[in-house]
Amino acid sequence: MADNESYFNPRNKGAWEKEYCLNEEIRKKYEKYGDREIRGQRNTGTDGTVPWTRNTGTDGTVPWKDYEMRKGFTRKPKPDDPATLVKNYITPSGLERLKDEHRFLLTRERPAVTEVVAWAAGNGDRSENADYQYGKRRLRQIDGRIRFLTKRIEAAEVVDPEAPRAGQAATRAFFGATVRYANAAGVSRVVSIVGTDEIDLNRNHISWVSPLGRALMKSAAGDSVVLQLPGGTEYLTVLEVCYQRISVEPFREPPGSEASAKGLPRRR
Repeated sequence: MADNESYFNPRNKGAWEKEYCLNEEIRKKYEKYGDREIRGQRNTGTDGTVPWTRNTGTDGTVPWKDYEMRKGFTRKPKPDDPATLVKNYITPSGLERLKDEHRFLLTRERPAVTEVVAWAAGNGDRSENADYQYGKRRLRQIDGRIRFLTKRIEAAEVVDPEAPRAGQAATRAFFGATVRYANAAGVSRVVSIVGTDEIDLNRNHISWVSPLGRALMKSAAGDSVVLQLPGGTEYLTVLEVCYQRISVEPFREPPGSEASAKGLPRRR
């Protein structure tokens, strides 16, 4: 073909496909870089179509320019700043519950589910095997929970509410404090400030990062605090601040767990 012929005109589709298939180098570069590198310059034809001229080298092949991507795509991204380890403030009872759940998943529940998956894998086609698919999904859930518990335990900063305190630490509300307060209507309530892994509204355990926990933090008996809520502002009066043992609901094996169904012995 001539240099100025409409090489990529639809009427020359057959000739283009033939040479496209014969020239392996062109085919590979076309798939990698698109057709803009081999089409050459754009000219407007007299018939209203957009012909594309083909630049042919002296040896009959199509010369290729070194493909250069924009710097925005080739620039090496900056490494992320090292994440700061956030302390997980927790009471001794709360930490013990996390450890019990971690031990249960690692030593009892996961081996039981693994046994079921191994049994299901030997039954034949895995694509339509409900036991196998559910077991694999359950293993992913268990592994994700184990990783989460491991990180929470490693970052745990144990604060004992019963530890001796002196000065303002004994009279003001900090982590582990049990606070009695009253709202504007005179209704009183007692709450205990605990960690994010120990929240239990049935026991009036609130997180130290919750709106109420932040409002009560560093307050003393007789202080008035402002509680910012989505529904408006509420004014509270602190009546009493004390530090006592905070009982956390212990970990119990969930009913229907694979370990309970198999009756595996408890490991300590």
